[in-house]
Amino acid sequence: MKNLICIAGPTASGKTALSIALAKELGGEIVSCDSMQVYKRMDIGTAKPTAPEMENIPHHMLSVAEPWEDFSVGKYCDMATPIVDDIIARGKTAIIVGGTGLYMDALIRGNAFAPCPSTGCRERLEKLASEEGIDAVIAQLREVDPESAQRLHPSDQKRIIRAMEVYLETGKTITQHNLETQQIPPRYNPVWFALEDADRATLYERIDRRVEEMLRQGLLEEIKSLLAEGVPEKCTAMQAIGYKEFVDALAGRSSIETATELVQQASRKYAKRQLTWFRRNPAIHWLRRESGEGTSEILSKARQVLAECDK
Repeated sequence: MKNLICIAGPTASGKTALSIALAKELGGEIVSCDSMQVYKRMDIGTAKPTAPEMENIPHHMLSVAEPWEDFSVGKYCDMATPIVDDIIARGKTAIIVGGTGLYMDALIRGNAFAPCPSTGCRERLEKLASEEGIDAVIAQLREVDPESAQRLHPSDQKRIIRAMEVYLETGKTITQHNLETQQIPPRYNPVWFALEDADRATLYERIDRRVEEMLRQGLLEEIKSLLAEGVPEKCTAMQAIGYKEFVDALAGRSSIETATELVQQASRKYAKRQLTWFRRNPAIHWLRRESGEGTSEILSKARQVLAECDK
């Protein structure tokens, strides 16, 4: 039996339920791979599994960062890798589950991330962008790494500054660093699963219902509490889908009804992007949910794939 399984797929596709069902069968432990579930006290809006839903299955990488922290794929891998290694070393099955494709791919590949020392370089670049505009940083980047300058959209200030920072700190372009990283064999060789609905409209309806259920569970109160404790409106965590829209509504910049529709729309678009990302992975076994099927049917399909892998 494989000791490492990845369960990917779009938001609201049933990843949590499948991961828990598999963990119960295989004696597994779950490692969350979600860029927003890492934040403490952001439970409802990130669809973090509740204690009853976990069914006493050990879960890792949930609530490991403060909401005002800048979390990153590198920090995620630094924290998650020893957890995965420990689960496997104890003879358990590590089940990586989530919809953040960048984090999941990086964890499995075992990427070595470009160093990011605190020398003030990033702060100087951020100051330049603030005073002269991001085009000033792009002009510098174009001189040393034209590929990144061409690839990165001007609105993606964070990655533009990161690309320039890597060059100034290491003498290597981030393009070169990424090419070198891609030559390294992956750290892990998991069985990959991803969930999809036979009818995309069914997924979208489930997403819409989930947003409405989050409101019933107290999402607005969760956001009010975060703001009351001083979490900045513009920090990375509060820019997540389901938070920034309702922050605007609570501040009187829109209505709750409008915010709800915006969250549903943004979540549907995000699901589409997630599916596009995961379809690029040829190793994935797609578990297709037909009309009327639930977790038990999806679990049965997963069992068949695992049985084939064991042959």
